[in-house]
Amino acid sequence: MKKFSFGKFLIYILLIILAVLSIMPFYIMFINATRSTVEIQRNALSLIPSTHLRENWRLLMVGAFDPIVGFRNSFIISTGATLLATYFSSLTAYAIVAYDWKWKNAFFSFIMVILMIPGTIASIGFFQFMWNLGLNNNLVPLIIPAIASPGVVFFMRQYLQATLSIEMVEAARIDGSSEFATFNRIVLPIMKPAIAVQAIFIMVGTWNQLFLPLVLLTRQSLFTMPIMVSLLHGNIYQRELGTIWLGLTLTVLPLFVVYAFLSKYIIAGVALGGVKE
Repeated sequence: MKKFSFGKFLIYILLIILAVLSIMPFYIMFINATRSTVEIQRNALSLIPSTHLRENWRLLMVGAFDPIVGFRNSFIISTGATLLATYFSSLTAYAIVAYDWKWKNAFFSFIMVILMIPGTIASIGFFQFMWNLGLNNNLVPLIIPAIASPGVVFFMRQYLQATLSIEMVEAARIDGSSEFATFNRIVLPIMKPAIAVQAIFIMVGTWNQLFLPLVLLTRQSLFTMPIMVSLLHGNIYQRELGTIWLGLTLTVLPLFVVYAFLSKYIIAGVALGGVKE
């Protein structure tokens, strides 16, 4: 019979409390999606579902909110940006780690300098540039810039330094494997946990992005989910709070799906790090 450990018991209790606190905001969001504006104004916090979900859905569909269009545009942007950012950042990190070249350290330092510059500083110049290219009201400017993601490059470099065996790469070269084949068939599978972590962050960031799409997109057929939710606020005297909460709930549901698919790679990466010598 195992001996009772009071220390482990406290740790389990603490983890349960932290899990509840993490889930609570989402639970309250789901509950508020079933409540009316009057109920939310009278009592902002409730743990019991109400009966106004159908009415909130009807009000949601009356206005400019179109979940099919919003999901489609947000999915295209977030998926494209995630694929480009993870692949090309991994490729850049591989070049920094696996190759010895004269300006390697200077190049990495330059990436770190770019990382420290807030993205909003370049927003006006980026908008003018896209306007001159005729790419306003286009999803491409919201996808292509993800190729240059200095934060992802930094994370991938740190991960490769700890996990990549240069001897394995050199053995593949001796066997006649090309550099891209070595990267795609050997290095990328090793980086699955790191890619999964960054994919979640990038997916969430691009899915929830509001400022830049709001500036670049003025055509309703190109609106993303965050833009459509922002339009639900309307007049402060005619705001339907239950409808807004329902729109927010629809917006975050795909993020739960993404996390459910990628969480196993994150756990695998943690387990790998725990046994690595």
